Amino acid sequence: MKLSIIVPVYYNEMNLDDLYEKLSTAVLPKLDSYELIFVDDGSKDASFSKMEELYNKYPNIKLVKLVKNYGSFVAILAGLSNCTGDCACAISADLQDPPEIILQMLEKLRGDVTTVLAVRQDREESFGQKLFSNTYYSLMAKFALSNMPRGGFDCFLINRKIIDEIVNMKEKNTSLTGQVLWCSEKIEKVYYVRKKREKGKSRWTLAKKVKYFIDSFVAFSYFPIRSMTFLGILFAFLAFVATILFIVLKLNGTILVPGWTSIVILILFTAGIQMFMTGILGEYLWRAYDEIRNRPVYLVEKILDNNSKGEI
Repeated sequence: MKLSIIVPVYYNEMNLDDLYEKLSTAVLPKLDSYELIFVDDGSKDASFSKMEELYNKYPNIKLVKLVKNYGSFVAILAGLSNCTGDCACAISADLQDPPEIILQMLEKLRGDVTTVLAVRQDREESFGQKLFSNTYYSLMAKFALSNMPRGGFDCFLINRKIIDEIVNMKEKNTSLTGQVLWCSEKIEKVYYVRKKREKGKSRWTLAKKVKYFIDSFVAFSYFPIRSMTFLGILFAFLAFVATILFIVLKLNGTILVPGWTSIVILILFTAGIQMFMTGILGEYLWRAYDEIRNRPVYLVEKILDNNSKGEI
């Protein structure tokens, strides 16, 4: 069985030598057949030069260079689109996910198991990072994908059937981990502790996290759009109750001079809710528009393949 190991690379020049060393000592010798696919996600440092050094020095390496930064999950998708293995795994370049986990996942990919997830038991990260991640995965499990593991995952192993299904989706503004769960039939899990990053700086910014959070919910959950309906019903009911109450108070003389404060507050609050609902509709409309334009999810600058003797 041939395994494709996909590594998204974004500002990781300091980690690539260490990553390959760990893979070559702990993982690659134990595989029957493999290819190692590095995907440069628009890095502006010397990451691609370092990737080319590895490519020229070692066998079974394929390089995919994207024209700009699309995000790590799109980079993994580019790797899946260009892999030739019977199964494929994705692992980070920063060594926060231990490479040895690949062998543990391979042991689980047997029989009718289509997907193996490397689930985080804990994270050697700050309280804020843990809080954001735990909140995201809890909300996804509750409102979008019930099979989302509590600790979440980025590292996974999937067979050729799931690879082809994900590649053929060609969805934009979505969640790759969500697609993996949506396509998978039987899932196994292995557990590990995500390590603290030793070299370099994470480029997983708050803006990217927020976009990924919104993309995940819009792509896999009807909760945001359904909540608008419930809010509309709730406000209609409250307006009806308030109308009856004001009529009664007016008739019995309790309200002598109508107050403008309550009216202004009610108008502002209602307008805020309406704008919030309009924003949710806008998120859905933008994503629908982005899909129907049929632009490619990513653009490739070049591909280098050891087995093909050069650039493809």
